[in-house]
Amino acid sequence: MHLPSSAIYLPHLAYDSVVFGFSGDSLRILIMEYHKTGWFALPGGFVRRDEHLDTAVKRGLKERTALDNIFLRQFHTFGATDRFDAAAMEAIMVANDIDPVANSWLLGRFVTVAYYALIDYKKVTLQPDALSDSVNWYAVGELPPLLFDHEHIVREALRTLRENLGRNLMETNLLPPLFTMKDLQCVYEAILGEPQHRSSFQRKMLASGLLERCEKLLTGAAHKAPYLYRFAPHPRSADE
Repeated sequence: MHLPSSAIYLPHLAYDSVVFGFSGDSLRILIMEYHKTGWFALPGGFVRRDEHLDTAVKRGLKERTALDNIFLRQFHTFGATDRFDAAAMEAIMVANDIDPVANSWLLGRFVTVAYYALIDYKKVTLQPDALSDSVNWYAVGELPPLLFDHEHIVREALRTLRENLGRNLMETNLLPPLFTMKDLQCVYEAILGEPQHRSSFQRKMLASGLLERCEKLLTGAAHKAPYLYRFAPHPRSADE
């Protein structure tokens, strides 16, 4: 297999994507398995010299998910001096018939810019890339051992996602345009990994300024019908 050289790609710069998937039950993460190695890693790649960084990340995700317009947020740059493993990288190259000598630029230290995405995994058609045997969804608590520092990257992505979850959800299509408070609570519980008390959760969300209350959901029992909500187009702060 032939890989373009560092004449095309920026040397020592990479990106890694933590793609979170949710579809009503559990939070999952997209993980790839390198061809003929049994080794697992986050989907990532390199940036062409004539390419915007964000464009490179979107290109890589489209190749693996067939999705355009994925919600992406850059959350951290990882640049520790020990964040490379030349032996592992060489083994991956050999397993994929890539000449390590001709592509020695891949064996050095890389600084990686990390992004996370949040999508409905049922809408994704997964497709392994040229270096992968598979690309699959894994529950957050059941990830296989990951190469390099990718477990650390996952932890940081999860922490960042949880820190401002309400506004993150506003920028995705995980929920329909109109949803019940129970729908919203189910998403929060899956992503936060812990149950939420119904009454206190509702009070918190109504005080957050992120939601607008709409009509009731017609169920045939008007006095018990839950209200529908939507995310406010111009959310206010809870302090306003």
